[in-house]
Amino acid sequence: MLHCGGNAQPSPGYYPSHRFKPLPGFYHGYSNLWGAQHQTVSGDQSSVTLWLDRSSGSGFKSNRPYRSGYFAASIKLQAGYTAGVITAFYLSNDQAHPGSHDEVDIEFMGNTPGKPYRLQTNVYIRGTGDRRYVGREMKFHLWFDPTADFHNYAILWNPNEIIFFVDDIPIRRYPRKSADIFPMRPMWMYGTIWDASAWATDRGKYRVDYRYQPFVARFTKFIIRGCSAFAPPNCRQAQSSPMGSGLSPQQYAAMQWVQNNYMVYNYCTDPGRDHSRTPECY
Repeated sequence: MLHCGGNAQPSPGYYPSHRFKPLPGFYHGYSNLWGAQHQTVSGDQSSVTLWLDRSSGSGFKSNRPYRSGYFAASIKLQAGYTAGVITAFYLSNDQAHPGSHDEVDIEFMGNTPGKPYRLQTNVYIRGTGDRRYVGREMKFHLWFDPTADFHNYAILWNPNEIIFFVDDIPIRRYPRKSADIFPMRPMWMYGTIWDASAWATDRGKYRVDYRYQPFVARFTKFIIRGCSAFAPPNCRQAQSSPMGSGLSPQQYAAMQWVQNNYMVYNYCTDPGRDHSRTPECY
């Protein structure tokens, strides 16, 4: 499904990362979750660095749960051998609902030298639920080198839709078609780096090689513009487009550019999937 893009990157015409102010400091929105010895926060709290080595990875978690919002960070990934390493920025309520949780993922899947990272987006509801995991993965190559500089990655989630953004270009929109296939319970925002050798690179063919440790991920420009789980019902939703919700024609065209040129996997078109379990594909 990968097509080499020959046309210029389009403008989405709407830039949510410019509309919302970054947090004044990391600890104003987040706290260490695990691997404290593998996490450093800059003196001015403008950035955080996570790393994975043979002893541990690391992660942070938002201080509050949210029922909707726009969640963004600028992230720079490590170059070289990163097979088996996952750097993730995602929403989840795993700790509140173990075994039946909701999750909305941006995951960077490491690779061997000379091969690009894959950005995986995923949505699932009530986790294992009936004991059979239902993933809704869409995977992309990026149209730039994510190891050369920081780029903005974001999830916008409200009661009607989930939109994934890269540098303000929407790459995927997951609309709410029914309550059964849409996350509605409050979630926290997380950032992590960890060893996913069992599946991250070519289905586990290439594993983390700790001769190349540490594996480092850098985060900065944190934005949280959301309605916490404790906010009043009239809390104002973050806007996804000039119209307020959905995507403008210009945003939609930009999303189609990404999906036509850089999408490498779509669960809805995978003939090996049981699509009776993913009715949103129809």
